[in-house]
This record gives sequence, structure tokens and C-alpha cells, in this order.
Amino acid sequence: MIGRISRVMTRVVSRYLPDPLIFAMLLTMLTFIIALALTPSTPMDLVNLWGNGFWNLLAFGMQMALIIVTGHALASSPPVKRILRLTASLAKTPVQGVMLVTFFGSVACVINWGFGLVVGAMFAREVARRVPGSDYPLLIACAYIGFMTWGGGFSGSMPLLAATPGNPVEHIAGLIPVSQTMFTGYNLFITLTLILVMPFVTRMMMPRKDDIMMIDPALLEEEPDFQKKLPEDAPVSLRMEESRLIAWIIGILGFTFLGMYFIKNGFNITINTVNMIFLLTGLLLHKTPMAYMRAVSAAARSTAGILVQFPFYAGIQLMMEGSGLGGLITEFFINVANKETFPLMTFFSSALINFAVPSGGGHWVIQGPFVIPAAQALGADLGKSVMAIAYGEQWMNMAQPFWALPALAIAGLGVRDIMGYCITALLLSAPIFIIGLAFF
Repeated sequence: MIGRISRVMTRVVSRYLPDPLIFAMLLTMLTFIIALALTPSTPMDLVNLWGNGFWNLLAFGMQMALIIVTGHALASSPPVKRILRLTASLAKTPVQGVMLVTFFGSVACVINWGFGLVVGAMFAREVARRVPGSDYPLLIACAYIGFMTWGGGFSGSMPLLAATPGNPVEHIAGLIPVSQTMFTGYNLFITLTLILVMPFVTRMMMPRKDDIMMIDPALLEEEPDFQKKLPEDAPVSLRMEESRLIAWIIGILGFTFLGMYFIKNGFNITINTVNMIFLLTGLLLHKTPMAYMRAVSAAARSTAGILVQFPFYAGIQLMMEGSGLGGLITEFFINVANKETFPLMTFFSSALINFAVPSGGGHWVIQGPFVIPAAQALGADLGKSVMAIAYGEQWMNMAQPFWALPALAIAGLGVRDIMGYCITALLLSAPIFIIGLAFF
């Protein structure tokens, strides 16, 4: 049954889903039309909002690009690659490979979404190399399906932002600590259930032998060794570039700073601290500055889609925020809610908004100022309301191809190769979120 659903979804997606850049452009036009119809904004108002918002997320976009590049460079280091090979060797059959990639990707995204997204795709490639008869697109889809755990993990944007001073709803409800969001029974249930159940779901998506997609062997070639052996008469400039001492000095300097930062601020993990940890660790594991730079250069191609598309989503976000459209969508759901159904209504409103704003931070800016006061008025759990926004975003990512771009770039595939499987996972994972929000 699940295999039949995934085959139908794959055929539909192959026929109708455009490239993610076209998807972003179509969403821009659709948001413009809906905001024009449902809000008091004039066409010129919306044009100004879109244009003014186009570059609003440059800093965040740079953070996202860095987390992909530094995560990829770290995952391509010899020690991490050895771990990937050793773990991939646990799979002996295509079915075991699918389950292992889903489990591995889910756990990695709980630890950190950027690392999980990148290392999950690299792990899927490693499994494809080692297990003959594997369906490569399904393995990459499994890596992306693991991304459904990120919002409730240690790098979840929503719970971290809600606990951070200066966030958009601090003046409404104060800070909401992670003990009321990330470290709760319902989040533990949802996250663990996704980790344990989704491997069995993806197992049942396995295509028939006749439908297994043959992959170009070139896509599975090993990445080159980024180390460089210098001749004995190498000039001083080259010796500095390949100096392990310089790498170690910078590594010690960086980790000393991080140690002082955590002593002063507690274990406050932000995107910037994660990027710094990834960069410094990758530098040390690649051993020399230029070996690391070559790894970064190889990883940078994975960011092309993000760099081009993020401005479009930034423009869409400001259109939704400035016109009040995001608030209207949120209010529509929460106005029909009561104390018990409020988290579910928030979940579905977040899922809908995620089509136009596939960003955890963007969701918090748009939805937080509406959701938190409504939760207070109804007496609903504030922490669960925060997590409902996060769950809606991470769930609908399975139908929104934006965050699949890094994995696809690493894999050498297109969005139509995997999204049928991802939409199937979206449909079959819905009960997990609903049960967790409604009954825990």
C-alpha cells in the first residue's frame, strides 16, 4: 500500500513539480495575488514590501550557506569519512540501507540540522556505493526525510529563539525556556517516534526491482583527497599553506574562545557557535589550512540554490508580514480553536505558511506575535504553542523543496527524483504530530 502511494506521488511530482527556483517565483506571484485580494495593501505597497524585503535575510542566508559548507567540509574529512564507511557497512541489503539512512539522518538532524542535512546525504551516497541494487533517489529521499526531526532537536530554531532575549514575543510572554519546549514529554514522544517509525515507513516505499533507478556511476565516485604532498624544496609560502602548526594554533584559539563563551553564557548553542565549531573542527581534521580550503571549495557548490532563492523567500516573507497576510492565515486557524485544539490549529497554520516562508526564524517573526497572545488568552500551553509552529514547519518541509537543495547538490539529483517519496512521508507522518500535540 505504502509502495503504491509513493509510486503515485513520484509520478505526480515528476509531471507537475517545477525546479525549486521556478517554485519560489510562482510562490512570489501567488503570495502577491492573495495578499492583494485579502489585505488592504495596494499593488505598489506589495511591490515595495517585496523589493525592500529582497535582501533582508542576507545575514541569515550567509549563516545558512556557511552551515552547509562547513558541515560538508567536516563530513568530507578523513576521520568522518571513515566513520561514514564503517556505519554504512552495517547495511547488507537495499532494504537495510534505506532503513539505516533514514535512522542515521533523523538522529543527525536531532544533533544539528545543518550537519544532519549534509552528512545524511553523504551517508546515503556511501550506502549506495556499498550496497548493490540500491535505489539511489530513495536513499537521498531518506536522508531528507530525516530532516523532519530537526525542529525538536538541539538546533531547533523555534525553541531556541523563544528562549533568547530580544526575540519578537519576549515583550508579550517573556522568555519561554527550553524546559517547556525542547525538553518535554510530547517533544520526546514526537522526535523518538519519528526516529523509530520512519525507517519502517521508508522501507515500505522500496520500489519494485523493475522500477529501481539506475544511477550514473560518476555520481558515486569517491571525493578526492584534499591533502597535498609538498616537494622537499617547496618555498616558504607553500609550506605555510600546508602547515599543520598554523591550523592547530587557529584551532586552539577558536576553541579557547568557545570555552570562555560557554562558561559565560551557559551551553547556549546558536547558529554562529555551530558554524564556528564546524569550521574549527573541519580545519583540524583536514590538518592544514589549504586542505580545508580545498574541501570548502568542493562544498560551496551545494549552496548555489540557497544563495539564489533565499532573496525570493525574503521578499515573500516581508510581503506576508507587512501586508498582514501571515497574520490572517494564523488568525483563521486560531479563531476556530479552543484550549485543547489550539496546538493542532497552530501546527496546520504553520504548515501552510511554510510553503511561502520555509524558515524557522521567519515563522517565529510572522506567527509568534499572533500565536503567543492567543495562547495566553485561551490558557493554552505556551511551550507547546511554540513547538506547534516548529512542527508545522518541519513537517511541511517534505512538500517544500527548498531545504532539499543541499542534499540534491551533494547527490547530483533533481528535486523531482525524491519529492514523491518525501510527500508520501509527509502524509504518513502526520498522525505522529497529531497524537503528540493532542494527547501529550
